[in-house]
Amino acid sequence: MLYAILCYDDEAAVESWSKEEEQAVLGKRRLVQQKLAAEGRLGPVARLMPTTAATTVRDGREPLVIDGPFAETKEQLLGFYVVDCATLEDAIETARQLKSGEAGGALEIRPLRLYRPASGPAP
Repeated sequence: MLYAILCYDDEAAVESWSKEEEQAVLGKRRLVQQKLAAEGRLGPVARLMPTTAATTVRDGREPLVIDGPFAETKEQLLGFYVVDCATLEDAIETARQLKSGEAGGALEIRPLRLYRPASGPAP
């Protein structure tokens, strides 16, 4: 089963990290990524641009397109991992390893269903 591990934190706090602080966090996560890659369990990893670069589309009579991040959250989605885990418990353990020793923020775990444009959901 593929799981998305979504990285949430206070964008302003993360953007204010010194280069050394950022490298320390990313360095610890890189070790987990290398382990997952060696096991063939790591899918795409992405860091999102700041929410100031976001555009939001909302439903309504006519879809409404708004510049900026207009989700109702205190923390922003900063990026994500896609990992292949046998069980939810394995995905939780992977998220714990990624989050180890970090203060603040959260990692949300969601099962993924892949869609192929011509055929719908993958089995």
